[in-house]
Amino acid sequence: MKHEIVSPFLKSSYSGQEGDCVEVAHAADGGRVVRDSKNPAGPHIVLGMSAWASFMETLKTDVSVAL
Repeated sequence: MKHEIVSPFLKSSYSGQEGDCVEVAHAADGGRVVRDSKNPAGPHIVLGMSAWASFMETLKTDVSVAL
């Protein structure tokens, strides 16, 4: 299933210079599309709005995940 991407892919400002990071773009349905910055033409992970919100909340509250 193809999801319409409605913003440019952006890398986190926390990303290092090694290029080992992911990029995130907004999807038309309000979710997010995630890709590997080293392989932008490769597969993408699509997260719906609730899955993205849950993921972000986990990062904010579970320090062990963010490390």
